[in-house]
Amino acid sequence: MIQKEKTVAVIPARGGSKGIPRKNLTTVLGKPLIAYTIEAAIKAQTVDKVIVSTDDEHIAAASQDYGAEVPFIRPHHLATDTATTLSVLQHAITYLAEHQNYLADMVVCLQPTSPLRSAEDIDAAVKLCLDSGADSVVSLCQAKHHPYWMKKIVDGRVHPLMNEDENHYTRRQDLPPVYQLNGALYITRTNVLLEENRVLGKYTAPYIMPQDRSIDIDTSNDLKFATVLLKEGVAL
Repeated sequence: MIQKEKTVAVIPARGGSKGIPRKNLTTVLGKPLIAYTIEAAIKAQTVDKVIVSTDDEHIAAASQDYGAEVPFIRPHHLATDTATTLSVLQHAITYLAEHQNYLADMVVCLQPTSPLRSAEDIDAAVKLCLDSGADSVVSLCQAKHHPYWMKKIVDGRVHPLMNEDENHYTRRQDLPPVYQLNGALYITRTNVLLEENRVLGKYTAPYIMPQDRSIDIDTSNDLKFATVLLKEGVAL
Protein backbone atom coordinates (compact mmCIF):
# COMPACT_ATOMS: atom_id res chain seq x y z
CA MET A 1 0.00 0.00 0.00
CA ILE A 2 1.40 3.39 -1.02
CA GLN A 3 1.36 5.85 1.86
CA LYS A 4 -0.25 9.18 1.07
CA GLU A 5 2.08 12.14 1.17
CA LYS A 6 1.48 14.51 4.07
CA THR A 7 0.34 17.94 2.94
CA VAL A 8 -0.02 20.91 5.27
CA ALA A 9 -1.69 24.18 4.32
CA VAL A 10 0.00 27.20 5.89
CA ILE A 11 -1.98 30.44 5.92
CA PRO A 12 0.32 33.39 6.72
CA ALA A 13 -1.64 36.23 8.34
CA ARG A 14 0.16 39.16 9.92
CA GLY A 15 -1.74 41.52 12.16
CA GLY A 16 -0.34 44.61 10.47
CA SER A 17 -1.47 45.77 7.04
CA LYS A 18 -1.03 49.13 5.36
CA GLY A 19 -3.57 49.28 2.53
CA ILE A 20 -6.57 48.08 4.56
CA PRO A 21 -6.19 48.22 8.36
CA ARG A 22 -6.76 44.83 10.02
CA LYS A 23 -7.33 43.41 6.55
CA ASN A 24 -7.37 39.74 7.48
CA LEU A 25 -10.21 40.34 9.95
CA THR A 26 -12.21 42.67 7.70
CA THR A 27 -15.80 41.46 7.56
CA VAL A 28 -16.86 40.24 4.12
CA LEU A 29 -20.47 39.07 3.84
CA GLY A 30 -20.60 38.33 7.55
CA LYS A 31 -17.25 36.54 7.88
CA PRO A 32 -13.66 37.70 8.41
CA LEU A 33 -11.67 37.70 5.19
CA ILE A 34 -9.34 34.96 6.43
CA ALA A 35 -12.29 32.59 6.94
CA TYR A 36 -12.70 32.08 3.18
CA THR A 37 -9.18 30.71 2.85
CA ILE A 38 -9.49 28.56 5.97
CA GLU A 39 -12.76 27.03 4.77
CA ALA A 40 -11.34 26.27 1.31
CA ALA A 41 -8.26 24.62 2.83
CA ILE A 42 -10.33 22.50 5.23
CA LYS A 43 -12.63 21.43 2.41
CA ALA A 44 -9.71 20.41 0.16
CA GLN A 45 -9.35 16.62 0.13
CA THR A 46 -5.60 16.71 -0.54
CA VAL A 47 -4.76 18.68 2.63
CA ASP A 48 -4.47 16.87 5.98
CA LYS A 49 -3.60 19.79 8.26
CA VAL A 50 -4.51 23.50 8.11
CA ILE A 51 -2.56 25.97 10.22
CA VAL A 52 -2.49 29.74 10.47
CA SER A 53 0.83 31.47 11.14
CA THR A 54 0.10 34.80 12.80
CA ASP A 55 1.56 37.23 15.29
CA ASP A 56 -1.89 38.52 16.24
CA GLU A 57 -4.01 37.06 19.06
CA HIS A 58 -7.28 38.25 17.48
CA ILE A 59 -6.45 36.62 14.13
CA ALA A 60 -5.46 33.48 16.03
CA ALA A 61 -8.82 33.36 17.84
CA ALA A 62 -10.84 33.98 14.66
CA SER A 63 -8.84 31.33 12.80
CA GLN A 64 -9.55 28.74 15.48
CA ASP A 65 -13.24 29.66 15.39
CA TYR A 66 -13.28 28.65 11.70
CA GLY A 67 -11.45 25.37 12.25
CA ALA A 68 -7.78 26.13 11.62
CA GLU A 69 -5.00 25.14 13.99
CA VAL A 70 -2.87 27.91 15.47
CA PRO A 71 -0.06 25.93 17.09
CA PHE A 72 2.10 28.99 17.80
CA ILE A 73 2.13 32.76 17.78
CA ARG A 74 4.62 33.81 15.13
CA PRO A 75 7.80 35.43 16.50
CA HIS A 76 8.05 39.18 16.06
CA HIS A 77 11.06 39.01 13.73
CA LEU A 78 8.95 36.96 11.29
CA ALA A 79 6.07 39.47 11.35
CA THR A 80 7.81 42.54 9.98
CA ASP A 81 7.47 44.07 6.53
CA THR A 82 10.85 42.57 5.62
CA ALA A 83 10.12 39.01 6.74
CA THR A 84 10.04 36.64 3.76
CA THR A 85 7.45 34.02 2.90
CA LEU A 86 10.27 31.47 2.83
CA SER A 87 11.27 32.18 6.44
CA VAL A 88 7.64 32.03 7.61
CA LEU A 89 7.08 28.65 5.93
CA GLN A 90 10.38 27.26 7.21
CA HIS A 91 9.45 28.30 10.74
CA ALA A 92 6.01 26.70 10.48
CA ILE A 93 7.13 23.30 9.20
CA THR A 94 10.12 23.17 11.57
CA TYR A 95 7.82 23.96 14.51
CA LEU A 96 5.40 21.19 13.51
CA ALA A 97 8.24 18.70 13.18
CA GLU A 98 9.74 19.59 16.57
CA HIS A 99 6.55 20.01 18.62
CA GLN A 100 4.03 17.71 16.92
CA ASN A 101 6.34 15.16 15.28
CA TYR A 102 4.65 16.11 12.01
CA LEU A 103 6.90 16.51 8.98
CA ALA A 104 4.96 17.39 5.87
CA ASP A 105 6.04 16.22 2.43
CA MET A 106 4.46 19.24 0.80
CA VAL A 107 3.47 22.71 1.97
CA VAL A 108 0.59 24.64 0.44
CA CYS A 109 0.93 28.35 1.11
CA LEU A 110 -2.42 30.13 0.94
CA GLN A 111 -2.55 33.91 1.22
CA PRO A 112 -5.76 35.04 3.00
CA THR A 113 -6.01 37.91 0.50
CA SER A 114 -7.22 35.48 -2.20
CA PRO A 115 -10.74 34.62 -0.98
CA LEU A 116 -11.98 33.38 -4.36
CA ARG A 117 -9.51 30.52 -4.60
CA SER A 118 -11.54 27.33 -4.07
CA ALA A 119 -10.97 23.93 -2.50
CA GLU A 120 -11.09 22.53 -6.02
CA ASP A 121 -8.22 24.82 -7.00
CA ILE A 122 -6.16 23.55 -4.08
CA ASP A 123 -6.86 19.90 -4.90
CA ALA A 124 -6.10 20.36 -8.59
CA ALA A 125 -2.83 22.14 -7.85
CA VAL A 126 -1.68 19.50 -5.34
CA LYS A 127 -2.57 16.75 -7.82
CA LEU A 128 -0.60 18.59 -10.50
CA CYS A 129 2.46 18.67 -8.23
CA LEU A 130 2.16 14.95 -7.48
CA ASP A 131 1.43 13.81 -11.02
CA SER A 132 4.06 15.98 -12.70
CA GLY A 133 6.86 15.28 -10.23
CA ALA A 134 7.44 19.04 -9.99
CA ASP A 135 9.35 20.59 -7.10
CA SER A 136 6.66 23.24 -6.77
CA VAL A 137 3.48 24.64 -8.28
CA VAL A 138 2.46 28.28 -8.56
CA SER A 139 -0.91 29.72 -9.55
CA LEU A 140 -1.13 32.11 -12.49
CA CYS A 141 -3.77 33.92 -14.47
CA GLN A 142 -3.61 35.43 -17.92
CA ALA A 143 -2.09 38.91 -17.77
CA LYS A 144 -4.55 41.77 -18.19
CA HIS A 145 -1.96 44.04 -19.79
CA HIS A 146 0.33 42.49 -22.37
CA PRO A 147 4.03 43.46 -22.07
CA TYR A 148 4.41 43.69 -25.85
CA TRP A 149 2.17 46.76 -25.78
CA MET A 150 3.74 48.37 -22.74
CA LYS A 151 6.01 51.41 -23.01
CA LYS A 152 8.91 53.00 -21.18
CA ILE A 153 10.03 56.60 -21.27
CA VAL A 154 13.69 57.32 -21.92
CA ASP A 155 14.95 60.91 -22.18
CA GLY A 156 11.40 62.16 -22.61
CA ARG A 157 10.63 59.78 -25.48
CA VAL A 158 8.30 56.77 -25.60
CA HIS A 159 9.93 53.42 -26.39
CA PRO A 160 8.67 49.82 -26.42
CA LEU A 161 9.24 48.10 -23.08
CA MET A 162 10.34 44.93 -24.85
CA ASN A 163 12.33 44.38 -28.02
CA GLU A 164 9.44 42.80 -29.86
CA ASP A 165 8.21 44.49 -33.02
CA GLU A 166 4.99 45.96 -31.67
CA ASN A 167 3.68 46.61 -35.18
CA HIS A 168 3.68 42.86 -35.75
CA TYR A 169 0.82 42.55 -33.23
CA THR A 170 -1.96 44.91 -34.25
CA ARG A 171 -4.77 42.81 -32.74
CA ARG A 172 -5.04 41.56 -29.17
CA GLN A 173 -6.02 38.07 -30.32
CA ASP A 174 -2.72 37.76 -32.18
CA LEU A 175 -0.61 38.32 -29.07
CA PRO A 176 1.08 35.24 -27.57
CA PRO A 177 -0.46 34.43 -24.17
CA VAL A 178 1.44 35.64 -21.12
CA TYR A 179 0.66 35.00 -17.47
CA GLN A 180 1.11 36.73 -14.14
CA LEU A 181 1.35 35.41 -10.60
CA ASN A 182 -2.00 35.81 -8.85
CA GLY A 183 -0.82 35.06 -5.29
CA ALA A 184 -3.48 32.41 -4.61
CA LEU A 185 -1.39 29.24 -4.40
CA TYR A 186 2.20 28.24 -3.78
CA ILE A 187 2.95 24.54 -3.33
CA THR A 188 6.45 23.45 -2.41
CA ARG A 189 8.02 20.15 -1.48
CA THR A 190 9.48 20.34 2.01
CA ASN A 191 13.01 19.41 0.93
CA VAL A 192 13.03 22.39 -1.45
CA LEU A 193 12.04 24.73 1.38
CA LEU A 194 14.51 23.36 3.91
CA GLU A 195 17.46 22.21 1.81
CA GLU A 196 17.37 24.57 -1.16
CA ASN A 197 15.95 27.58 0.70
CA ARG A 198 13.45 28.24 -2.06
CA VAL A 199 9.68 28.58 -2.31
CA LEU A 200 9.70 27.88 -6.04
CA GLY A 201 11.95 25.01 -7.05
CA LYS A 202 13.89 24.48 -10.24
CA TYR A 203 10.93 22.63 -11.74
CA THR A 204 7.86 24.76 -11.05
CA ALA A 205 4.63 23.69 -12.72
CA PRO A 206 1.94 26.26 -13.61
CA TYR A 207 -1.61 26.09 -12.29
CA ILE A 208 -3.75 28.42 -14.40
CA MET A 209 -6.74 30.12 -12.78
CA PRO A 210 -9.38 32.39 -14.35
CA GLN A 211 -9.13 36.09 -13.63
CA ASP A 212 -12.41 36.17 -11.68
CA ARG A 213 -10.89 33.84 -9.04
CA SER A 214 -7.51 35.56 -9.10
CA ILE A 215 -8.27 38.73 -7.14
CA ASP A 216 -5.52 39.53 -4.65
CA ILE A 217 -6.96 42.01 -2.17
CA ASP A 218 -4.66 44.95 -1.60
CA THR A 219 -6.96 47.99 -1.79
CA SER A 220 -10.50 48.86 -0.76
CA ASN A 221 -11.55 48.64 -4.42
CA ASP A 222 -10.18 45.08 -4.60
CA LEU A 223 -12.21 44.26 -1.51
CA LYS A 224 -15.40 45.70 -3.00
CA PHE A 225 -14.96 43.74 -6.23
CA ALA A 226 -14.21 40.50 -4.40
CA THR A 227 -17.31 41.01 -2.24
CA VAL A 228 -19.48 41.31 -5.34
CA LEU A 229 -18.03 38.12 -6.85
CA LEU A 230 -18.38 36.20 -3.57
CA LYS A 231 -21.99 37.34 -3.32
CA GLU A 232 -22.57 35.98 -6.83
CA GLY A 233 -21.08 32.65 -5.79
CA VAL A 234 -18.04 32.71 -8.07
CA ALA A 235 -15.91 30.72 -5.62
CA LEU A 236 -18.65 28.45 -4.29
